[in-house]
Amino acid sequence: MYCLQWLLPVLLIPKPLNPALWFNHSMFMGFYLLSFLLERKPCTICALVFLAALFLICYSCWGNCFLYHCHDSALPDSAHDPNIVGT
Repeated sequence: MYCLQWLLPVLLIPKPLNPALWFNHSMFMGFYLLSFLLERKPCTICALVFLAALFLICYSCWGNCFLYHCHDSALPDSAHDPNIVGT
């Protein structure tokens, strides 16, 4: 399970608050995962554990899924604050 040390931090990277950056974030994360899987070729067990964790996070709609934004989950309160600049 040595190869999971490079995959699990991907699940902890927060999604940007600005909705305009969600597409860029999801494309970056998708290309990172694709390049990691092609270059490092993790074992089958590690890949299945990571995909299961990714599926559970995205299926539960907690708001951390980088593939898409769940329609049921609301934006954080700070996303509507005009005083926050540069996020």
